[in-house]
Amino acid sequence: MRAELHELSAVELTGAIRRREVSAREALDAHFDRIDAVNGSINAVITEDREGAAALAEAADQLTMSSADLPPLHGLPMTHKDTHNTKGLRTTQGSVAFKDFVPTFDDLIIGRLKKAGVVTTGKTNVPEFAAGAHTFNELFGTTVNPYDTSRSAGGSSGGVAASIAARIQPLGEGSDMGGSLRNPASFCNIVGYRPSIGVVPSVPTRNAWAWLNRNGLMARDVEDIALGMAAIAGADPAVPYPYPVAGSFTAPLQRDLTGLRIGWSPDFGLGVPVDHEVLRVLEGQLQVFADLGAIVEEGAPDLRGADQVFGTTRAFDFVLGLGELVKKHGDAIKPEIRWNVEQGLQLTAQDMVDAALARTRLDASVRRYFGKYDVFASPTAQVLPFDASQRYPTSVNGVEFETYLDWMRSATLISATGLPAMSVPAGFSDDGLPVGLQLVMPHGKDIELLQVAYAFEQATGWAKRAPELQ
Repeated sequence: MRAELHELSAVELTGAIRRREVSAREALDAHFDRIDAVNGSINAVITEDREGAAALAEAADQLTMSSADLPPLHGLPMTHKDTHNTKGLRTTQGSVAFKDFVPTFDDLIIGRLKKAGVVTTGKTNVPEFAAGAHTFNELFGTTVNPYDTSRSAGGSSGGVAASIAARIQPLGEGSDMGGSLRNPASFCNIVGYRPSIGVVPSVPTRNAWAWLNRNGLMARDVEDIALGMAAIAGADPAVPYPYPVAGSFTAPLQRDLTGLRIGWSPDFGLGVPVDHEVLRVLEGQLQVFADLGAIVEEGAPDLRGADQVFGTTRAFDFVLGLGELVKKHGDAIKPEIRWNVEQGLQLTAQDMVDAALARTRLDASVRRYFGKYDVFASPTAQVLPFDASQRYPTSVNGVEFETYLDWMRSATLISATGLPAMSVPAGFSDDGLPVGLQLVMPHGKDIELLQVAYAFEQATGWAKRAPELQ
């Protein structure tokens, strides 16, 4: 059975360990065997701790043989995003400035995963300080796409996404300010979930009131997302936002979509340019919802002002979080980060006032929209996975982008709303490149969002199409 372990979902693998059909050590060996087999082709895993992981697996097997209650992710091997601090395990942020940094603490999401029974095995590659949706840095190079190793795996959670798609592990954590869970999920044919604010607090943090960035999960199927969220969701006193979700992530995922109102927009009502092939694939999938009983119409919320909200908030967050590092390390930090920090330093009081007013108008327009529709559906990414040798796409459909963020507007516009969002596998281009569908629901409707995504996933089966890595 060991040769097939890497194909199992997190639900299947943890269930097999719990039933003593497979040991945690066997699961770990299969995990490292898969790293040895495919990581040389995709460069997703950049730090390993085989000795520490073996000790954790041994402890897990001892717990299995005891009469103790087993945690929900018991024995599950997992690498972690290299922007999340892991106690005693190198965490570089993808930067030469942190190339030898070993934290003395776990970030909250890592601590919760460990408490849930995860066997930590190493770290996965990121863009420097998670800036940008293409995973490359000066320390470890570029992570590429398991479906076409000449293409980008997306970012900033690109290393996690590639490792999940390549069957190194079934489940992993990431973060998402401007699409960093959704974009790589779309590129790598997996599920990426950005929760409502307060579901998985970002701790530690320099700004307890920060709202734009979110921690969440990625997996090959929605059922694994639900399993992981049941283990890590919950409020924390270090962050003042209340826990917003009514219901439990252990609730049944099956849901009748009859009468569900879905608004679809190919361009977000703003003329956002999206690759014609991406739209061809996605528009061919809308009938799936109709066949499930949903009502699908074209319609987008009024997202005017979303660019302003995202741009100002991101600039503020960057100067607060990374301004001192840029000042200290200068040209050692990549230019895109220096540009973001400079944008923050140039903010005026009027800029902050204007952004606050725009955010208020945006919230009101979104509320009106969800008075008519239950779900907003759109492209996750504006482009197909692009040439991995590029820093970022500079145009689509002949439209030139002004900044390195413009090709990510399909994600950043939704980030500005603050709403929970998911990318689910929705098909492939003629060249075999994955395409993701973005689903958005009102704040706190996270359980319902997973249920809608699950219904689409079960009806289509796109996530089952594995890359042809050896």
